[in-house]
Amino acid sequence: MQRYGVRDVEKLLGLSRSTLRWLIDAGFVSPERGPRNALRFSFQDLIVLRTAEALAKSNVPRRRITRSVRELRRHLPESMPLSGLAIAAVGNRVVVREGQSRWQAEDGQYLLSFEGDPAKDSLEVIEPGAKRKPDAGAREWFEQGLALEDADTGAALDAYAHALEADPELLDAHLNRGRLLHEAGRLADAERAYTDALGACGAEPLLLFNLGVLLEDMGQKDAAVEAYCAALEVDPTLADAHYNLALLYERLKKPKGAIRHMAQYRRLARAGKA
Repeated sequence: MQRYGVRDVEKLLGLSRSTLRWLIDAGFVSPERGPRNALRFSFQDLIVLRTAEALAKSNVPRRRITRSVRELRRHLPESMPLSGLAIAAVGNRVVVREGQSRWQAEDGQYLLSFEGDPAKDSLEVIEPGAKRKPDAGAREWFEQGLALEDADTGAALDAYAHALEADPELLDAHLNRGRLLHEAGRLADAERAYTDALGACGAEPLLLFNLGVLLEDMGQKDAAVEAYCAALEVDPTLADAHYNLALLYERLKKPKGAIRHMAQYRRLARAGKA
């Protein structure tokens, strides 16, 4: 496994030594010690350092940075995946793209597709492959909702609602609307949003996964198990569903299920699908 020295980190990330020391002291990374006690950083450390610094510059609270970084580190491969990896701070959120998967670092919920260069703090929304071309007006409303998320949650929700009126099968709008309602603490509304989305789009695994995350937060553990299992019926390679199921089964005192799904998660992780 490749390791990077302090000079490599300074060159690759453009971090000063004082900033690097602050990030280490804050506990975001724990580099190894090499010859002559020199600091040695992993690929994961580089990603975490870049992300933590970007969020700190955006004045994101340290507790939220820590949660995002912890979840981000769990998902990251040990080296750069062949499918490519893109990470960007969008407002006070961290969004990640690895291959065809897009997810939110803080809680693992899946969201819209994007392309971006985190080194340039750029982000460009792209239209994912779909069964049919979405209504142009729906896409405009969707992009407006996306632009409003950090400034005005209510207006963003209204924009997504307009997008879905124009195109009830616009999956990205369903995903983002459900996530925003969840983040706002409107759990019952979020549940209805995901139920409506499944009715319009069918058994989409990412909708089912996000519904499972929501149901866990609502204390509905058995229903969350059903949602994760339904997601895996559609996409058995959805590694995060296996991971969440393993932890959930452990809390439900069902060790056989916990062991089985954690094994599946690790198998997918080794194959680069987690």
